[in-house]
Amino acid sequence: MTVDTVGRFERALEGLEVGLERVSAADASERIERIVEEPAVGASLPFEGVSLPASVTTEPTAGELEAARTGVTPVGFAVAEYGTVAVESTADGAEPISLYPDRHVAVVAESDVVPDLSAGFERLAEGFDAGRDSVVFATGRSATADMGDLVHGVHGPGDVDVIVLEDR
Repeated sequence: MTVDTVGRFERALEGLEVGLERVSAADASERIERIVEEPAVGASLPFEGVSLPASVTTEPTAGELEAARTGVTPVGFAVAEYGTVAVESTADGAEPISLYPDRHVAVVAESDVVPDLSAGFERLAEGFDAGRDSVVFATGRSATADMGDLVHGVHGPGDVDVIVLEDR
């Protein structure tokens, strides 16, 4: 993975009207706390030195998930070419946490941003081999034009923010 891969990911996200911030692991918890709108739900973040704010409910009930304004999830990998994040199924429910709230905050390690779909399929195969067999691919904000004009947030998050943890 090159620095250009993350730059390509950032450009793809700009075209999708998705925010991206590059932060160190040491600064990530504070940054997540600043962009979370409460009530918030989240899945545990498996990155060393990064934690969810205390106000974020993990393992939410159906009612807490429905009421949440923000969902925070780890991302297994991201595909730079399309600005896509791969949210892997977790025991604490990362998939629905990424889909139901109005805002999704996706957290991914810089080293987990792959250049293209081919590399994404390789990562997907590795996950399947390791027993991880459920993934949600999300590219940008939820949008539909079923009834005319393009509308965001009808079938999922209307706002998406991606935090890339720098590998330093």
